[in-house]
Amino acid sequence: MAQLDDIVKEFLVESYESLDQLDQALLALEESPEDRDRLASIFRTVHTIKGTSGFLAFPKLEHVTHVGESLLVPLRDGDMGFSNEIADGLLSMLDAVRSILANIESTGYEGDGDYEEVVRQLETLRSGSVGGGSNSVEARPPDAQAEHSDESVGGGSDGPRDVTSSSATSAAAALAGGTRADEPTDSLTEGGTAAAQGAADTASVAAPSEARRNSQPTAASSGERRGNSSEQRETNRAVADRTVRIDVELLDKLMNLVGELVLARNQILQFSRNREDTAMTAASQRLNLITSELQEGVMKTRMQPIRNAWNKLPRVVRDLSNSCGKRVRVCMEGADTELDKTILEAIKDPLTHVVRNAVDHGIESPAEREAAGKPVEGTLWLRAFHEGGQVNIEIGDDGGGISLERVKQKAISKGMVSAEQADKMNDRELCNLILLPGFSTAAKVTNVSGRGVGMDVVKTNVEKIGGTLDIQSVSGRGTTLRIKIPLTLAIVPALVVTCRGDRYAIPQVSLLELVRLEGERAKREIELIHSVPCYRLRGRLLPLLYLDEQLRLRDRRTPHDFHEDEIINIVVLQAEDRQFGLVVDQINDTQEIVVKPLGQQLKGIPTYAGATIMGDGSVSLILDVNGLASQGNVLVEHQDRSMSDAGWMSSDRSDDRSQWLLIDPGDGGRAAISLASVSRLEE
Repeated sequence: MAQLDDIVKEFLVESYESLDQLDQALLALEESPEDRDRLASIFRTVHTIKGTSGFLAFPKLEHVTHVGESLLVPLRDGDMGFSNEIADGLLSMLDAVRSILANIESTGYEGDGDYEEVVRQLETLRSGSVGGGSNSVEARPPDAQAEHSDESVGGGSDGPRDVTSSSATSAAAALAGGTRADEPTDSLTEGGTAAAQGAADTASVAAPSEARRNSQPTAASSGERRGNSSEQRETNRAVADRTVRIDVELLDKLMNLVGELVLARNQILQFSRNREDTAMTAASQRLNLITSELQEGVMKTRMQPIRNAWNKLPRVVRDLSNSCGKRVRVCMEGADTELDKTILEAIKDPLTHVVRNAVDHGIESPAEREAAGKPVEGTLWLRAFHEGGQVNIEIGDDGGGISLERVKQKAISKGMVSAEQADKMNDRELCNLILLPGFSTAAKVTNVSGRGVGMDVVKTNVEKIGGTLDIQSVSGRGTTLRIKIPLTLAIVPALVVTCRGDRYAIPQVSLLELVRLEGERAKREIELIHSVPCYRLRGRLLPLLYLDEQLRLRDRRTPHDFHEDEIINIVVLQAEDRQFGLVVDQINDTQEIVVKPLGQQLKGIPTYAGATIMGDGSVSLILDVNGLASQGNVLVEHQDRSMSDAGWMSSDRSDDRSQWLLIDPGDGGRAAISLASVSRLEE
């Protein structure tokens, strides 16, 4: 049974991957129903799942996939035309297969689910289009299906069954022999045993000879098709030889070990700095380089393209738009953008909810779009790209946009804001009201929306992984939601600062620049506007927060409290789309830190994002930039408006600036390198 358990696990993994591929292939087939190659690929994938389920004694799964395969044969052979109704039936079959696989994964058995309705739907589609003629492929009744399963595994058909060693060996050979979703079914026998060959033969669909003659290609096309199949098998085999499946738990363990190695590296670097030993310094620098390369390599093994989170969204859009009577096209850009698997899993549900909202609320019905002079088919786009050490994800639509007046009235009626507060809000703030718990503008409650639960959960889940969320909408033109999330949560570059004798780490992803002021200059250039200390940075007023005040370590100060010999260190930070300066006692250095979770006592404090162990073994807290900004009321609208009225704030000017690193090349002069080209600094 140990061998069977491994085989079943492998079967489940490959089947889930195959189902995702089938979802995409069927949706693509709706756009190009005459694509015979895609139909053949779909048939091979379903045939592989059916055959392997027979090897492993899963009769329900085998029966459902066999009926689906029977419908695919005339489609593949050109005896039946592909339609939306057939797509619905095949997608229902995939949902049934997922349900059975989920039962197998959780209990080891197929469960008591009844899938006869799906079977009848598939058989009706086949008999209705083919008419039961000579070109049809007969689907075996359940009894015959059970008999076939008995022959495959040598066991009874009632209830859960054990699998003999020889059958398990056959299944292992079949899985090892190349039953990938995109390979022809004859690869089942490559590298396998005679038992696998016999099982594959019995699992094949019996198509009448007349149907085969009617659909027989010419000799030239047949040879070409065989050549293409051979080349495809060789390519797939080459890919399989270069890849290996690794358990995520093993990757997590490796990442934890690399994290501990980074901590040890930091300690050795700290030790070497305190000693004037050339050999020790050289060895520590070599260790530093190797550790960084190892860390980068392990992190790459955890990186996955965002398409893995996007793959199911076209199916979600299709099903929901059909139920709403809408036509929606999905466009994807940047699907190869990579991020950590942990973060990828965390954003799957939020992305799904946002997409469902866009289809249900954003995109209008065909009649409404036509009346507005728009194409009857709406567009929903997904875009992802790297920028500044973060992954940016945009979900947008060309629908009717958010009715800000309706949002305002709904928020006032629910007591979320007062009428006076609502009148002072700009468009961006009104849009972000939909992120509040319990907020909904839906006229009625449906199974999709209207309960006021959703967007606030999306915001919470995004913020849990260190991300930010922003909404922009133009009435009549559509809505765009932007999410910014870090590449990884485990090891991050950070700036180490000191405040009141304690060291704190600030993630560099939020860092813009550093400013150093002497006491007299600080008195002159730091001023109070509506009781808010601000520094004039290149003509722009920058709100200032004093870290010791935010941490309740000292009472509030004013610029008049500065001494002439005092040095003011300002760390310019970005919180969402607003900037502010954080005043600290001392700026130490930058280093890669390992993020450790906070204990229960500190989890409720918004100013901290985690903890880390420094090179000398001491523990330092990691500051949460968004939490500091919120606690210091940096994001309060009246401050922004006051500064704008003073004529100092201009969001347009920030787009013209770029950041450069000044260096001394050793000849007495200075040179500059764009910070966008710098990955890290080494001593």
